[in-house]
Amino acid sequence: MPNVTQILHDFVNLVDPEQNQIFNMSQEEAEKIVATGDPEMVRTIDGSFAIVTKVGHQVFMARSIGRPMRYFMAKQEAGPLLIVADRIDDIYEYLKKINLHYQFRPDYTRMAPAHYVTRLDVIGCPDPNPNYKRYFTPERNSLNSDLDAIGEAYVGAMANECAKWLDSMPKDEPIGVLFSGGIDSGSVFLVLYDLLLKRGESPARLKAFTLAVNGGPDGDQAHNFLDNLGLGIFHELIEGKLTDLDYRETIRVIEDYKQRDVEAATMALALCKKIRSLYPGWKYLADGDGGDENLKSYPIEDNPELTIRSVLNNSLLYHEGWGVDKIKHSLTYSGGQSRGHVRTYATAERHGFKGFSPYTLPNVIEVSEGIPFIQLTNWKHEELYALKGEVVKRGVKAVTGFDMPVFPKRRMQHGTVAMEDFKKVFPDDEMEYRRYFSSLYS
Repeated sequence: MPNVTQILHDFVNLVDPEQNQIFNMSQEEAEKIVATGDPEMVRTIDGSFAIVTKVGHQVFMARSIGRPMRYFMAKQEAGPLLIVADRIDDIYEYLKKINLHYQFRPDYTRMAPAHYVTRLDVIGCPDPNPNYKRYFTPERNSLNSDLDAIGEAYVGAMANECAKWLDSMPKDEPIGVLFSGGIDSGSVFLVLYDLLLKRGESPARLKAFTLAVNGGPDGDQAHNFLDNLGLGIFHELIEGKLTDLDYRETIRVIEDYKQRDVEAATMALALCKKIRSLYPGWKYLADGDGGDENLKSYPIEDNPELTIRSVLNNSLLYHEGWGVDKIKHSLTYSGGQSRGHVRTYATAERHGFKGFSPYTLPNVIEVSEGIPFIQLTNWKHEELYALKGEVVKRGVKAVTGFDMPVFPKRRMQHGTVAMEDFKKVFPDDEMEYRRYFSSLYS
């Protein structure tokens, strides 16, 4: 439930601190750091978090990719009212309680961008512009071109975050991995398995959940991945029907209309719903979200706004979009995975899971940004697309000893259901998603 204990006439904090996963300090200590507004100090907060604090008339917000955080400024006779929450509908419901919902429009809400300290001065009309200060600026090209060394550093960083996550939970809690048998979910599963063994804990806690709708191809891929490694006992195939896939429900959950995110989130939402039905007490789920962004593994040809030069020359492009100072930056949604990770966070949270995406954490992203992509690819698309498999496979071998299978890349939504069925479920026009989202508040 949202925390509503910090209510003043000009500030309401509805952000749920229980969803934070801070590994090196308490929530209270992290809040004190954010209250300083000092980016270098905020960078010392280790984990996934969304934190908001108020000091006088100034409100400071900071978040990592793994946690969304939104805000809305309402007008009152006594002065401006700033509401900060995880979700758009949380803000709307609160405004209804105080009879200010007539001021609300979803596009008037703002997303605090990941990797920044956002400061607002709550002082009255006109509405203040946010002030942004980066707290995360990874050094580019800090690694040499040795793929073995790159892989070990990258997967090793991910493994370190997974170890902290395991430290944060009871040793008897079951752990699920949303598993397609792809590079990212596969590497997360193998690292968790290896860590449990090395810690002397039972790997029987671990399960790889795969959704296959009408015999979608991920079922066979996931089975083959684990069976090739002698780990098939950990796999649970969950079969679904086309009626389990409802993009309208997904739009209500993720509060966004971006086509590819809606498609992927629809699969994640259906899988989480089925896991919850089968295992009412399950809490912890891990996933591989963020791996494509880190290794720049998206088909550039699918986006007419991108070239390989823009992808390789712009730091954190897939993580943050074009940047808060650019005209293309969406105040309502932020950009890149700072916007898109809601497809993973909100779908797990909706069904009561505490999700964990190690590839989205700054310590892992920092290593990936150090990879000399231009040197390794020489501006060639195919070299870039092949790089991810090489890096992660070598890294998994170095960290765990496993020879990880690497299958051809496909998006989650294209693996859960065959393409002929996919077209029956999802419109091919993003305007349909936009219109449905707009109708929710009309």
